[in-house]
Amino acid sequence: MAFTKAARLAGFTSDYALAKAMDLNRSTVARVKSGELLPGPVFIGGALTALAPMQFDDLFEVL
Repeated sequence: MAFTKAARLAGFTSDYALAKAMDLNRSTVARVKSGELLPGPVFIGGALTALAPMQFDDLFEVL
C-alpha cells in the first residue's frame, strides 16, 4: 500500500505516532493499513495533512 510506504518514508515508525499526527485513533490507522477498514474522508484528510506534500494520488488507489 502506497500510504504505508509513504508513512514509513516520512519517519512514522509506529501506528501510534502516525495516528497522533493524523488526529485519529491508533486502531483506526491499524485497521485501514491491514485492509479491515476502508479509508474515509477524515482518514484521508488526516493523511494528506500528516504526509504533506504528498497528494491523494500518491497515497491512495481508487478501485
